[in-house]
Amino acid sequence: MSTTTRTTPRRSTRRGVLAATAAVSIGIAALAGCGSGGSSSSGKADATATPAEAKATTAAAPVTVKDPWVKAADSKMTGVFGTLVNNTDAEITVVSGASTASKTVELHETADVNGKPMMRPKEGGFVIPAKGSHVLQPGSDHVMLMDLAKAVKPGDEVTVTLTLKDGRTVKFTAVAKAFAGGKENYMPGMKKS
Repeated sequence: MSTTTRTTPRRSTRRGVLAATAAVSIGIAALAGCGSGGSSSSGKADATATPAEAKATTAAAPVTVKDPWVKAADSKMTGVFGTLVNNTDAEITVVSGASTASKTVELHETADVNGKPMMRPKEGGFVIPAKGSHVLQPGSDHVMLMDLAKAVKPGDEVTVTLTLKDGRTVKFTAVAKAFAGGKENYMPGMKKS
């Protein structure tokens, strides 16, 4: 009887170990399936990634956007602001942008022209120094959403995708807020909505 008592716990333990091993194997197979089927060479995060994979992808992103926000607007156009942070040891240039909130997205700067602040396309894009940052703010560099698809109300979330010079993309969400400033004009010849 003592032999049976010793054998039973060992079988239970062995079964527990086998069950745990099977569960881990299934989990690893599921992770491998998620990672291989949805990843792309563009460096975009897979929408089916686990939270741990998402953190790893975010940590490896060449550029992150700190405190992004968009100016609420009823129509025509608005600006996106925040701080672009370069997480690499090399200079990075943002060359263009896109958003589902507007038909046209431009990278803008604000320059003083005859004593008036005037918005114009930023020649060469936004250059972010290695391990540095580039601030986007009203009255300065910003991402301009033109030809808005619909009004952007305070609290709305706007998705923006920036394209880097090397072809990689950075996607982020900016929350809309009311802002009374940023009344710059356009340079002559610029498209108005």
